[in-house]
Amino acid sequence: MIKDEDIVVVEEPQLSAAERWYIPQIADGMLVTLRHLFKKKLTVHYPEQKRDLVVGNYRGVHRLNRDDQGRVACVACFMCATACPVNCIHIEADEAPWPDREKYPAKFEIDELRCIFCGMCEEACPVDAIELTPVHDLISLSREQMIFDKEKLLEMYDQTKNLKPRKNPQITGYPATGDRREGKPADNEETAA
Repeated sequence: MIKDEDIVVVEEPQLSAAERWYIPQIADGMLVTLRHLFKKKLTVHYPEQKRDLVVGNYRGVHRLNRDDQGRVACVACFMCATACPVNCIHIEADEAPWPDREKYPAKFEIDELRCIFCGMCEEACPVDAIELTPVHDLISLSREQMIFDKEKLLEMYDQTKNLKPRKNPQITGYPATGDRREGKPADNEETAA
């Protein structure tokens, strides 16, 4: 049984004669049409003409950034592959030959045909290693050409580094880790002990 205080009575709104004939709504629609009629045209004759893109937030083809020493900036943390909603990123990690990080990608591939260019990989990367570039006119003759490997992604960085400079954060901030295979401690671990 429903109590009387729980019942909400909704009164039907009283419409004027103009509202019953949808005159205000038609007038609003005509105003929108007139504004678009006199607005500057945005049509361009592509590919002869190209629009200026907002480079900072445009999501085009991926690139794999280099650090200040010219090495691949990726630390193979797999965060981009984990964040990717369509699983188009494949990484195989290996022990890094450099003392400032533990891992680096021995293999890094992105299937550009499968990618939805959402930018989740770029947001997930803690070291700003993967970015989406302003390059949008990507063509190929086969599916295999659209799978970008590490070399092709680094080549894309070389082509677009002047269009969109890298933010260049510190790679990891970790101290040298020593040789883990032989059980040797890092230099700073010996001095800390």
